[in-house]
Formats: sequence, C-alpha cells, structure tokens
Amino acid sequence: MTAEKNTDQAAETYKKSPAGTSAGGSVLGTPDAKPAINREEDKVQLYADRVKVFPRRVYGTFRSIKWIVMALSLSIYYLTPWIRFDRGPGVPDQAVLIDMPARKAYFFWIEIWAQEVYYATGLLILAAMILFLMTSLAGRVWCGYACPQTVWTDLFVHIERWIQGDRNQRMKLEKAPWGPSKIFKKFFTHICFMIVSILTGGAFVFYFGDAPTLAVQLVTGDAPMTSYLFIAITAGFTYLLGGIAREQVCIYMCPWPRIQGALVDENSLLVTYNKDRGEDRGPHKKGDTWEGRGDCIDCKQCVAVCPMGIDIRNGFQLECIQCALCVDACNGIMEKIDRPKNLIGYAPTHVDMAGGKVTQETKILRPRIFIYMGMIAIVCGIMLTSLFTRSDIELNVLKDRNPLFVTLSSGEIRNGYTVNILNKQHVDRPVYVRVSGIEGAQIRTAFSEPAKQVKTTVPPDDMRSLRVFVLVDGKIATTGDLADGKGEVTFEVLDENGTLLLDHDSAFNSAGK
Repeated sequence: MTAEKNTDQAAETYKKSPAGTSAGGSVLGTPDAKPAINREEDKVQLYADRVKVFPRRVYGTFRSIKWIVMALSLSIYYLTPWIRFDRGPGVPDQAVLIDMPARKAYFFWIEIWAQEVYYATGLLILAAMILFLMTSLAGRVWCGYACPQTVWTDLFVHIERWIQGDRNQRMKLEKAPWGPSKIFKKFFTHICFMIVSILTGGAFVFYFGDAPTLAVQLVTGDAPMTSYLFIAITAGFTYLLGGIAREQVCIYMCPWPRIQGALVDENSLLVTYNKDRGEDRGPHKKGDTWEGRGDCIDCKQCVAVCPMGIDIRNGFQLECIQCALCVDACNGIMEKIDRPKNLIGYAPTHVDMAGGKVTQETKILRPRIFIYMGMIAIVCGIMLTSLFTRSDIELNVLKDRNPLFVTLSSGEIRNGYTVNILNKQHVDRPVYVRVSGIEGAQIRTAFSEPAKQVKTTVPPDDMRSLRVFVLVDGKIATTGDLADGKGEVTFEVLDENGTLLLDHDSAFNSAGK
C-alpha cells in the first residue's frame, strides 16, 4: 500500500510543518517551491526540453473505473480474434475477421463486402458524433479512460512501477548514476515494453487471418512476410507512443485537445478545483483552526498522480485528459485531515469560471446534446435499415459501347451486354435472366439460342459474369421509343420459382427510322 503511505506521510508532514512552509521545508511562494511539471508560468519559450512525468500510484473510485476500462479494452483487443462463430461449411468461423483476399469483413452474423465500404464511413461518422456528445457532457473523458493511447500508456506505467518502484523510487533511479542495478531495471523494463508491443502487433494481424492458423505460422516462420511487417510496424508504434512518448502524444500530436475547445461550454462537466473552498491554500498544523483559510494544504498530491504532469489548481488546461486521478488523490488527503471530500471533482465549467461559486443552474440536457443525440439516432437508423433490408444478390449490367449495335442479316438489331450477378449466400444459386421493356425482345448467350430468358448458376460468395446479347426485330426497332435510335431495356433476375429478385435498366440502341 505504497500510495496510502504516501498520502498518510503527506498529510502528517503538512500537519506538523510550520505555517507558510511546504512539506519539503521551503517557504511557499519562494523559488524553492516547485510548480507543476508542465506549467512554468514565468517562462515563455518556443521550445522546452521534455520533463519526464513519474505518476504516483493512487487508489480510489476513478482509479478503479480506469482499471475496469483498461481490463475490458485489453481483453477485447487481445481475445476477440480467438472467438469462434459458426457460419456454415466453407466459410471462416472467426467471429471478427477482415478477409482481404476475399474482400470481405465478418462481424459475427454480419458480412460486409468490399462494395459496402460505406458502412465503414457510417461507423466513423457515428464514432465522431458519440465523441462529440461525450466531450460536450464531460470534456476529454474519452481521452482519460478509453483512448488506446491512454490504455497502453497506463499499462506501460504500471509495468514500470512494478519493476522500478513508485514515483519517488523512479525519480531517484532516473537521477542515479549508471550502475548494475539501474542498467538491469531499465533493461528489464524496456524488454517488458517490447514484449507487450509485440503481443499488440500480433493481435492486430490476427484480425486479418485465422488466428490459430496464423499463430502457428508466425512461430514456424511460414506466415506471409506482410504479417511480420505489420507486426513490426504496430509493435514499433506501440513501444514508441506508449512506452516512450506517453503524455507528449496527448499534448502535441493529438489534435483533440484543440478541437474540444469548440465542443465544451459552461455546462460541461470538467475536473475542477474549487478555488472558493480551497484558497487561501497552505500547510496546516494539526489542531489549528480552519477559519480564515482554505481546505487545500498544498500537498501537491494532485500533481504527483497526474499522468500529464499538470496542476489542476491552475484551472481548465489543454493537457488535462479528465482522468480524475487527482480527485482520488485529493479525496484521500481530505479524508486524512478530516475535511469534506471533492475539493477537486467534476463540476460545470461555469463553476470554475466563477472561482468555485455556483452562479447559475447547470443544464446537462441542452440543445447541442439533443442535436448530437439526434444525429446519432439518424445515422444508426440509416445504417440498421440499410443492413437489414439489403439484398443477398446484386445485379450490374454493362452495355457494349463499340459497337453500340449490330444489324444482323435477318434484319434484327443486336446489342451486347455483360451481366454481373453477385451471390452473397454460401450456397450455389441457380437463377434466370430475362429482358423486358421492348416488345418481342429476346436474350441469348454465345452458346444458346435466342429465348425469353437464360439460366445460369452463381457460385457461393462469388460473382458470375455473363456475356449476353439482346435481339429486337428490325421493324420494332424503328417504332415507338426506339424511333430515335435509343430505348431502354430491363434485365430481370428470377429464382427457380420465377420470383423476381431484382432488376436493372440499361440502354438499347438501334438505327432508328
């Protein structure tokens, strides 16, 4: 229980410290009082060297939520490729699979073909709207709990803490000269980072092939080179972003901190320090009265546990990811010194702007929230309607352009077409193709006689391309809609029972009058 010892020591130290001094003994407000890592207000620089952040372990409600979200996220990512889902013979039984050679994606009972990529667009729009909604409600709460960068960085920090110790031990190790102990701890830490990164890359490629088969091939060296390449790329980025860059990604590389400024308003719930209650801050000796001073004892535990290295007491900041670990740290201190909790907590922005005072009613449900919810409902409705009403067979007709038509010796006018029929079922599908829309029109293939319809069988999960010719009597080709040399013919696909499955209109050309 290192974190509990730290909070106990911080509370007791400040109870015993003389008024006006910090836990380290320095007088508050003097140069010895260290500011938050990423907040040096009196220095304006275009570039500053990175100051490494060493977050301290903390316990509490929001830390528990982060544990749960991290466990669920990692479990879903690593285990999903191993889930089986029976779709019948000859079809992959992996529940979630992106089958690049077959140009299809499987998600349990849903199958998405390459030409249905618009579903991916719909999912991206839906994800954006949900992110907008979450940000309007509670700021960067996605960043603080479920963002992959946060999840993997959190995992790496816990690995580092397990090997090198908590905040003070890691800071001491960082400043220590290189020796056997430091080399071993640093080396072992980064070996563990690399193992996690490689496992992350391996899990990624499992989504693009049968996981059990590909896992054996990776070990035996029989896997495609592209698999090893993408494992290396994914592992490299995981190690670099989660193990090395960490909070720098959230501050400098990610555009979301800048975007969120346009999405939050005075009613958004953000992690906020209650200045009205906390100021004037300063150490407090045990037994002294609390009258005439704030509840903040300036222990800086909120800074020590922050994965971004900022001081939440400075107000709303671009770097804050709303993880609320500072809330847990502060509540632990408040409990030790017998003061009310939530000196730091989620509160509307207007409370922070008013210095901690409630000056207006908080409106959680407001117009922008209803707009985002409405857009989410519309996108979901469109996607679900399209998904459940889509046909399991598709028809596409391409007309010959050179020549547009041929006049046969019999006087008939012939037009050539390529009919493509896509069968999305997992069994052979016998169908009939016929034409309508022009009186007396007949259809034939290169190996059949002219007739009202031709029969073909479309293989399962495949497309049948059929080269056909439509013939029209020469006299009919000079009357009605064809008098000007251009008419319209309809191709119809029917099942074995004669039920119309779908149709497609195309042009029919002739010499006209």
